[in-house]
Amino acid sequence: MADLHSLVDDLRAEGDDLDALVGELTSEQWATPTPAAGWTIAHQIGHLSWTDHVAERTTSAASGDTEAETEFGVTLKKAWEDPTGFVDAAAEEESRNPDLLSTWRTRRRAMTEALTQVPSGTKIAWFGPPMSAASMATARLMETWAHGQDVADALGITRTATDRIHGVAHIGVRTRDFAYVVNQQAPPSEPFRIELTAPSGQLWTWGPEDAAQRVLGPALDFCLLVTQRAHRDSLDLEVEGADALHWLTIAQAFAGPPGVGREKA
Repeated sequence: MADLHSLVDDLRAEGDDLDALVGELTSEQWATPTPAAGWTIAHQIGHLSWTDHVAERTTSAASGDTEAETEFGVTLKKAWEDPTGFVDAAAEEESRNPDLLSTWRTRRRAMTEALTQVPSGTKIAWFGPPMSAASMATARLMETWAHGQDVADALGITRTATDRIHGVAHIGVRTRDFAYVVNQQAPPSEPFRIELTAPSGQLWTWGPEDAAQRVLGPALDFCLLVTQRAHRDSLDLEVEGADALHWLTIAQAFAGPPGVGREKA
């Protein structure tokens, strides 16, 4: 993976690209439904705004901010009181913010700045296991990209993929076993080989070259699959092995319960 500052630069760029999509929207366009059931564009940005703010608070706590640590503790407690509904509830509340766009801009700037201040080797608390600043930056990039895809789809816009999606692909590979666990299945014992062609044409690989279970194809298609932004049958991915084929039916790079995915186009 890239160094922390490169990852934060990518995160900033991903946020700026999404900002460019929504910056001039009318109030009617903010209310446009997205592929996520019940979520408008305002919900998508509201979710990112809330999560970026929570990420900034816990990241600041990792740097010694005791007030931020207390705030994150309160947020975590509320989340565990409503584990299946707190994400939707926060998105709904944030979507009604009349200053949603400026709030999101302020929060994401604060988050990226906080990430650059985390002492080396320090772990950041989160809703799941603690993570490094680099992992937090990658996770925030993945979510910004994925929800940006929802916004683009709602607006009928085809985005130009960049090599920033390497972070999305990396999380997709690293969460292989997690996808099995949240679906109450045992992960395969053998590693998989993943070979993806980046938007730049570079080849990205994970896993042993001689693995029997293999996934090959465009990195963009793989990222759309592991974020569940496109149906498996709509993507140009080659699969070798029954285990790898099954994984692609449950893969998810995001935390939480199994996602519902997208219907076949």
